[in-house]
Amino acid sequence: MTPAGPAHYSVRRVQQILGLSRSMLAGLVDAGYVTPERGPRQALRFSFRDLMLLRTAQLLHAAGIAPRRIVRSLSSLKASLPDSPPLTGLRIGAIGDRVAVWDASGAREADSGQRLMDFEFEVAPRGRGIAFLPAREAVTPATRSAQDWFNCGEALERSDPAAAEAAYRQALASDPGCLDACLNLGALWCEQGRCAEAAALYQAALPRFAQAPLVHFNHAIALEDLGHIDAAIASYRRCLVLAPQLADAHFNLARLQERLGLTRDAVRHFNAYRRLQG
Repeated sequence: MTPAGPAHYSVRRVQQILGLSRSMLAGLVDAGYVTPERGPRQALRFSFRDLMLLRTAQLLHAAGIAPRRIVRSLSSLKASLPDSPPLTGLRIGAIGDRVAVWDASGAREADSGQRLMDFEFEVAPRGRGIAFLPAREAVTPATRSAQDWFNCGEALERSDPAAAEAAYRQALASDPGCLDACLNLGALWCEQGRCAEAAALYQAALPRFAQAPLVHFNHAIALEDLGHIDAAIASYRRCLVLAPQLADAHFNLARLQERLGLTRDAVRHFNAYRRLQG
């Protein structure tokens, strides 16, 4: 069987494959990470190579690499990528801001010659399309720090929520004091309608993060979604004691107070919200 000719992907298809919002995709294009072609009616047309570069840019950005260094790394990677998905699959990884490519012929260091990585993802053929597969490193949690697991979870949230959840759990198993993993895991559960699990997570985390306003804020959101309005109000109030400049907490608290007929308190917090927004 011979490989198919170069494929092109629409903006919508790229969003589906990579889990990107339209604004995020536009930002990556504007940053110069890829230069897609123009099709009929000036519509953007992305190549397979563009997909690989965008995915790598996502993960380098999640790893905290500066945009200038990302562009430099991607310029090294671009020349080593095929036009179409190889039938044998493809794996891309990085250590720091240095990128390497693995395929059936073995490892090809796209940048510095360093071996192996802080993150990796895999591409495999699926019918006439392509699919991103979970990282092979995910089965060796002892090799990653809590921050590594958090970065992995954050990068995977849109494209693979189940893998993101597993990564956040690993982060908390490695370090129960990983605040960002706790916040993101609970928020992910709320987005999935698992508000009871999120509320329980935040409740259990309060002894560790009693001075973290966002834990109280996220806890309040989970409680509100569960219909526990009085408890949600109490959590929003605790959040504002710690972070009186958090505009969204003022707005949410005002909204709940208005629902309960606490008009004077609601007006005070609505005014605080408008003042902070202005």
